[in-house]
Amino acid sequence: MDSPSYAAHMGLSNSFSSLSSSVSSARATSSSSISKTYRQASTLFLSRRLPEALSTVLPLITPPPSDQPGGAFEPAPVARASRTTRIKVWSLYLTILNAIVELDSDEGKEAFGTQEWRALCLKVRDGEVWEEVVRNGYHGVEGDVDADVVINLATLLLTHAKTQAVNQKRLENYLAAARTPNLDISDRFKNPTKRLQSPAKGASNGADTPRDLNARVKILELYTLHALPRNNEWEYAREFITMSAVLDDERREAFLQALQSLQEEQEEAERREQEERQRREDAIRRDIEEARRLRAENEERERKRLEEERRERERRRREETGSEVDYGIDKTPSIGSSSRPGGKGKVAPPARKPLSKPVAKLPAKSTSSSSQSTSLANRASMVLANIRTLVEQLSIRFQTNPFVLYRTLAFIITLLLMLSRRNIREKIARLLGSSWDKVKATAGMGVKVSYI
Repeated sequence: MDSPSYAAHMGLSNSFSSLSSSVSSARATSSSSISKTYRQASTLFLSRRLPEALSTVLPLITPPPSDQPGGAFEPAPVARASRTTRIKVWSLYLTILNAIVELDSDEGKEAFGTQEWRALCLKVRDGEVWEEVVRNGYHGVEGDVDADVVINLATLLLTHAKTQAVNQKRLENYLAAARTPNLDISDRFKNPTKRLQSPAKGASNGADTPRDLNARVKILELYTLHALPRNNEWEYAREFITMSAVLDDERREAFLQALQSLQEEQEEAERREQEERQRREDAIRRDIEEARRLRAENEERERKRLEEERRERERRRREETGSEVDYGIDKTPSIGSSSRPGGKGKVAPPARKPLSKPVAKLPAKSTSSSSQSTSLANRASMVLANIRTLVEQLSIRFQTNPFVLYRTLAFIITLLLMLSRRNIREKIARLLGSSWDKVKATAGMGVKVSYI
């Protein structure tokens, strides 16, 4: 080898060595900074300072702004970190989001503000967080996402997503991309940022190591035993477990038994729910029938009461009409008006006329007294019936409108407060005394007139 070629070769080697050493030092510095920021965010999260923890971890997972509008996409700082650090950062971010979504409405709005808290909850419940992780941390490649991060994403969506359709679709895309290696390297030469993928992608994302195998089994468990059953894809889940090449016979049998148990539990829960719904409907139907029966009984009772009152009024009216006839017509003939058949038509002496009138009026007086006593009894029963009707109406009024009772109680309390004052009591006593004197004077005059 001649000296110029050797010198050029050595210069090129030294250039690559210096470039690799500078890249290694930059990665070490970046990894150290990311680890330091991760520890700060972890401390803030453990102390339940969620806004500070989120604001601390966001710079690690957010791509830096590009200087040029049409420049190449620059990934987030976490994409340059090691596999372990990257998994820790994304796991912490997803844990913080889970804690934020689990906050009460008032607490979340107070901590983050109404708009930001709703945006964070919507990002989790709609599954947009999965796209954010793939785009910012893994260059938009679905199959490059670390298995532990996929497990955390699937668990987060299983807990808070509105539906499991997005979760099922994302897991299917990941499983399909992880089984098929990406052999197209032309795009990596065109886009230099693709060269900054994680070091873990040098190995296969399948089940080459026990750790990868356990992660893949966990993902299959989330997909077949949680996501698919939530979407009522029981048969597809059973076929997927049967055809999976990752599961051995023992695990496949365990998965199938677990799936069968979940299906039976869901069917049992649906049956109990149906029975409970039917029980509630039957109870409501019985209550409606009982209410109708009671209403019919009340209407029948009210109709009978009104009919009885009508009959009672008619009876009292007939009795009062009969007593008035007894008072107006004298059925007993007077002695003075009678004459003997064979007599000469002499008129009885006038001295006997006063004696004949009281004798003739005795039957009418007894009849009038009996009718008066009956009329008083009827009137008393009518007064009692009216009082009973008044009490029933008041009870109904109090039940339908309790404010009437409150107004009555307020009136009674006001009256008692007024009577508690001495001057008012004395004034009322004077009024009652003067009224009572007038009543006694009127009664005395009536007695005198009756006596005369």
